Amino acid sequence: MGEWNERWQKMVADLEQERDELRLKMHLAKEDAKDEWAKLEPKLDAKIAELKSKAASLDKDGDGSISDDVGDATRKLAAEVKDGFQKLRQRFQSS
Repeated sequence: MGEWNERWQKMVADLEQERDELRLKMHLAKEDAKDEWAKLEPKLDAKIAELKSKAASLDKDGDGSISDDVGDATRKLAAEVKDGFQKLRQRFQSS
């Protein structure tokens, strides 16, 4: 009976030690996660503010819809490219 009791006590002691080690690892991981979050959160806030600013600048008429504004910007860009092509054509024709 003594041998069985020794094995039982060792098994319990091993389980308790493993439990304590896991508890410590979880605590350390939690602290590491908090540190990483503390570094990341200001960056996320800055990116969100940047995205909001860009979205607001696209909503030029203030109606909350950027699809028309994006369409307007696209048409303007296309017109500028087309104008640039026209100027190149004129240069080639005059030379």
